[in-house]
Amino acid sequence: MDFSKTNTIGKLKSAKFPHKSVKDEMRFNLLQLMDKSDEIFPGIIGYDRTVLPELQNAILSRHDFILLGLRGQAKTRILRSLVNLLDEYIPIIEDCEINDHPYQPLCRTCRDKVARLGDDTPIQWIHRDQRFNEKLATPDVSITDLFGDIDPIKAANKRIHFAHEEAIHFGIIPRTNRGIFVINELPDLQPRIQVGLLNILEEKDLQIRGFPIRIPLDILIAFSANPEDYTNRGSIITPLKDRIDSQIITHYPLKLEEGIEITRQEAWENRDSFSSEQIPYYFREIVEQIAIEARESELIDQKSGVSARLPISCMENLISNAERRARINGEENFVLRISDFQAVIPAISGKIELVYEGEQEGVGNVARILLGKAIKKVFEKYFPAPKADRKNKNSITDPLIEKTVSWFAGNKVVIIPSGASNKIFLRAMKNSPPALEEFIQKYFSVIGTKDEMQTAVAKEFVLEALHQLSFLSKYETHDQISYKDLVESIFNSLPEDEDRDLNYFA
Repeated sequence: MDFSKTNTIGKLKSAKFPHKSVKDEMRFNLLQLMDKSDEIFPGIIGYDRTVLPELQNAILSRHDFILLGLRGQAKTRILRSLVNLLDEYIPIIEDCEINDHPYQPLCRTCRDKVARLGDDTPIQWIHRDQRFNEKLATPDVSITDLFGDIDPIKAANKRIHFAHEEAIHFGIIPRTNRGIFVINELPDLQPRIQVGLLNILEEKDLQIRGFPIRIPLDILIAFSANPEDYTNRGSIITPLKDRIDSQIITHYPLKLEEGIEITRQEAWENRDSFSSEQIPYYFREIVEQIAIEARESELIDQKSGVSARLPISCMENLISNAERRARINGEENFVLRISDFQAVIPAISGKIELVYEGEQEGVGNVARILLGKAIKKVFEKYFPAPKADRKNKNSITDPLIEKTVSWFAGNKVVIIPSGASNKIFLRAMKNSPPALEEFIQKYFSVIGTKDEMQTAVAKEFVLEALHQLSFLSKYETHDQISYKDLVESIFNSLPEDEDRDLNYFA
């Protein structure tokens, strides 16, 4: 039924508008969405069988709850999506600071107004977005910020004494009455402030400055916290933990494909002359595998976690490097290359916390180690892993790989100009081992057999993987990458190769 035209309490009563608490309202709307099989939490990926069922249970149970998990696990996004479970519009007494329900006004101003005007009391309709507030817990958050205080200016303007109810200035929590209030990073909230939340969670009432009045708030309170914060920055006091009805544990993507879908959804991929469809899927796998390797690395502090923002930033830097190269070379279209992965190092290094061994290694080297492991892992997914024969340690099980590695004997080298145009890049890759293309066409079904550029990029991928597998050596300068025989590189320096000019390929 459409109630939008009702503008007084009397008309609202005549229209038989129902009176529901905010938790009953969310419960009802959740059940409606479940009956329709609609998507309840859009944009939340990888939690369908873990976090979301627990979250739905908490809402159906009318619980206040906390999301507990490491950084970059979509806690804030989940909490902000709760607003979609509220009714689109609800009525309040006109101009009420704490969204009083027309049938049961709480504040002194609204009670006096209803007593004076009765059913002619004007009402207004507010959108559900106005019923959601959040506060980042920081050490400087005060009781006044959250609950309120006596406002001497208001008392002076209304010519009332400080003990009068209308002298109260309400804080953010009472102003969220009949809505959802979220506190992010709860352990950062000082213990004395956490104590102030106890009554709101249990008795649902609010007291300000010792007033003998009680304001029974209709509110759902949700929290987020990082387990690392429990020891590093603060803790949740035990009585408050006891009053939080449900604790829901979040996690990182359990499958690589889920991580890829998150990055695809969140990263800025579509540029002026480039669309996300042009990103080879194995590039997406490498980007996501970097995060997976980081979450398993002994060089990284796993208590801090590795945020889902890492692969998102990596993907954006990867595309930007190719875009920058195309602009420098005057090309409208650009193609991602394996050499572009060097541009993701800054995106990795700022998002990992190192243990002592990692600090000794250096954040840049750790980032390169993660990148190398990711490339090797994805290579082994598509190609048979080259391994030395037990009887002959110098041979390789796959004959095409053996031919490819053997080709580099005799001082042969493949030089890939990092910032060169597509034309020069293609010429450089034509100087690669002949068996390399045959190896790619045999195993690598994800590339188009007639796409010359994608085949060249795939060659670069295999060469880099062979280096990571210790079959080839690699030497990098600011403008080129050289792949060479591993044994010869140990005994010979490469001054001649280092000085080669890009005109060699022109």
